[in-house]
Amino acid sequence: MPSPEAIPSAVTALRTRIAGEVDDDTRRRAEYSSDASNYRVVPTAVVFPRSAEDIAATLDFAREHGLPVTARGAGTSVAGNAVGSGLVLDYSRHLGRILELDPDARTAVVQPGVVLTALQRGAAPHGLRFGPDPSTQDRCTLGGMIGNNACGPRAVAWGRTSDNVRSLRILDGTGTPRTLAENLSAVPGLDRLVTANLAVLRTELGRFERQVSGFSLEHLLPERGHHLARAFVGTEGTCGLLLDATVTLVRVPAATALAVLGYPDMPSAADDVPALLATRPLAVEGIDARLVDVVRRHHGTVPDLPRGAGWLFVEMAGDTPAEALDRAAALCRASGAVDTRVLPTGAESAALWRIRADGVGLSGRTRDGHPAWPGWEDAAVPQDRLGRYLRDFEDLTREHGVDGLLYGHFGDGCVHVRLDLPIADAPARFRAFLVDAATLVASHGGSMSGEHGDGRARSELLPLMYSPAALSAFAEFKGLFDPDGVLNPGVVVRPDAVDAQLRLAGVRSTPGVGGLALDADGGDLAVAAHRCVGIGKCRADGSATGGFMCPSYLATRDEKDSTRGRARVLQEVLNGTLVTGGFDAPELAESLELCLSCKACASDCPAGVDMAAYKSESLYRKYRGRRRPVAHYTLGRLPQWLRLAVAAPALVNAAAGIAPLRRAGLRLAGIDPRRAAPTLAPRSFRRWWRRRDDASAGRPEVLLWVDTFANAFSPAVARAAVLLLEDAGYRVLITERSACCGLTWISTGQLDGARTQLAATLDQLEPHLRAGRPIVGLEPSCTAVLRSDLLELLPDDPRARLTSTSTHTLAEFLTAAVGSDGSPWSPPRLDGTRVLVQPHCHQHAVLGFEADRLLLERSGATVTELAGCCGLAGNFGMESGHYDVSVAVAEHALLPALRAAGPDDVLLADGFSCRTQAEDLAGRTGIHLAQLFAGALESGGHGTTER
Repeated sequence: MPSPEAIPSAVTALRTRIAGEVDDDTRRRAEYSSDASNYRVVPTAVVFPRSAEDIAATLDFAREHGLPVTARGAGTSVAGNAVGSGLVLDYSRHLGRILELDPDARTAVVQPGVVLTALQRGAAPHGLRFGPDPSTQDRCTLGGMIGNNACGPRAVAWGRTSDNVRSLRILDGTGTPRTLAENLSAVPGLDRLVTANLAVLRTELGRFERQVSGFSLEHLLPERGHHLARAFVGTEGTCGLLLDATVTLVRVPAATALAVLGYPDMPSAADDVPALLATRPLAVEGIDARLVDVVRRHHGTVPDLPRGAGWLFVEMAGDTPAEALDRAAALCRASGAVDTRVLPTGAESAALWRIRADGVGLSGRTRDGHPAWPGWEDAAVPQDRLGRYLRDFEDLTREHGVDGLLYGHFGDGCVHVRLDLPIADAPARFRAFLVDAATLVASHGGSMSGEHGDGRARSELLPLMYSPAALSAFAEFKGLFDPDGVLNPGVVVRPDAVDAQLRLAGVRSTPGVGGLALDADGGDLAVAAHRCVGIGKCRADGSATGGFMCPSYLATRDEKDSTRGRARVLQEVLNGTLVTGGFDAPELAESLELCLSCKACASDCPAGVDMAAYKSESLYRKYRGRRRPVAHYTLGRLPQWLRLAVAAPALVNAAAGIAPLRRAGLRLAGIDPRRAAPTLAPRSFRRWWRRRDDASAGRPEVLLWVDTFANAFSPAVARAAVLLLEDAGYRVLITERSACCGLTWISTGQLDGARTQLAATLDQLEPHLRAGRPIVGLEPSCTAVLRSDLLELLPDDPRARLTSTSTHTLAEFLTAAVGSDGSPWSPPRLDGTRVLVQPHCHQHAVLGFEADRLLLERSGATVTELAGCCGLAGNFGMESGHYDVSVAVAEHALLPALRAAGPDDVLLADGFSCRTQAEDLAGRTGIHLAQLFAGALESGGHGTTER
């Protein structure tokens, strides 16, 4: 390896040899220092190859300079397979094309960076799919799946990745191109290796389907077709760099149904698996009741489950939906379950499957809220041993004083669990547990890895599972491909210690001072930042997941702009070894620059990472007592300026209408001059309110929370809300004086100012709280502050809790409104009206959209609901330097939908930012839910609920 002084010039030389990018700055190295495992290995540089030629040139360069090379897809490797000290090759950036798809042959040729859901989308029109489907399928790459022999729930029916690979084109560690198929002759010396190790390959390897630890050299046997490509699968990047792969596709079943089987406990569920396999299911998944409890707390609810403390989800196929349901029902009758339920494929069964898909992140906290980690998350045993293994495993965890939430591919004998292992405070105990766990799984004839690979987490433990002869065969196999040990060293062969290079070993306690989103982490920002275990859901294709996270990554496709990338840099800031300078570090500023503070990660990230809160805390620490960027004083304190502006709206609007003056003013304010200045209403809501006649005395009273934006820019929204609330039988009140939730202070990290604003707001709310009046909010982001941020910023004020529980969205309130006759408020009819809905990110993250959805369904409107951020996100899209990304975010969902919408379609967007973005970029005027229903009311389309 070159000396540290020589590395910059060496990396500069590599840039001249490839078309792709080479990045060795500190921020980038921090982002790629870890994957989804417990390990931290800082690379020398990260390379983003654009072609096979770039891969070859990078490998040649690495060999010349004595640098190791580690291949990486989405970085979702749980065992530490995708981190390395030399050059990390990120295949996901540019090498994500499907080169060929042959529906007749049922094959596809893919580059290594193809995301699995992209392949599934390409194959779906032909009634085909790739069989293995890990829970990370919306971001994991085919190259990564080939690296660790990924499986997923439906491997029961369609096998592992190795079973679905036809041929591979690779570069071995010497840079020699090779095509691997059913051909030992592709690599000189393989014939001799097989002949010399026939007994080992036949007796120690391939004993059951999920024996993934080590190398799968059983595929080299003559009775298995000398299938070298399949033997290469699962070598974890230690034997070659993948150029492309030819894979087999399978037929999509005509229909499926889900049988949910309840058992007294997980071992009892495992005992029933062998009998269930005789029914030829597509999937048999195990879920622990404790994990379901965590999901219920995270999402608020889960679909109804049969009685039990452990469940099997069994998917059955049929030629028709009725046949699939019949087969699922027959399986239930033949099972030993204490209770069962059968569901057709649809929204409810999909919600149950999401419990399983989110398990990898949600299991990152035990039921008691302690952090839980990978490291022993992937063991597998033969299915007939699974129940006994689980009972022994329970005894082992009790003996070591660790706990975790179980789930997994029970149909394959594979168990996933994350445990509260003492990695940071007692690494010797961590190591002792791993040794005992490996010994236990070996005693059951099992494998330490069932699909994740050994990586740095288990490779050192292979001697507990394999004989010296088998280990020697692994080493000889690697030596034929990579004689100089260039490729992913420290994994499988000549492994690093399982307790070396642990990321948590560098964690230093960092008590929060700003006060946001740290309660669940003991007030410690470091603990909060390490919620990110790297599973990478923030890199998922939003169109595939229906989620909102992470909008800037969807726009740039750069790890820097993912929630995970930001968390990694923040972790490095907090440990202070790679990224120095603390919260003033330029690397942190670069990382947080394009965070929209949309809060989608707070709900969409299974690990509960709230990057918007961490950004506010970081900005607070950086600028406390110091001069801030100008946008913090303008946009960050916008409500203060608007209180002045509403006194003379005509003058302000006239000034904004003079183009040179507007552009100069926007530049001075730190706003991109390509933005239009929002127009102030000629008369604010409060001025209108003071002149209205109130004929609703004697009715139940409700407080309408009139936020700054509704008052100054959109008084029609608040007036419409008054009409609706009065129609529902209420007398509407507002606060005596203007009050602000402090959102713009929060998003710019001015948390002391936010507390001041909120304290004043509580003073205004107090008489209404004492009177027991419910509070109805109109602007989703402001309503979300009263429901969540308020509790964290003013935790000791008893009025904060009461405000949070008293605050509702308009839809929530109207959905629950009941007249004197006991009938619910019914929205006006909107039959024939097509509504395009852009939910606000904060509503998605904090408040939920269920009540709005229900009212729209009751109205009879035809609704299309968008998934994804509009791109403006409060002050983000207005600030200088953010315009292009803001537009790119809007192009993910909002702008294409507006272009496709008809002229009579209604754009429904409760968020002022969302309406502004649509008007600014597409010339389309959006309306609030209050306006939609009030307009129909005024047209006579509704019968009022009497009180």
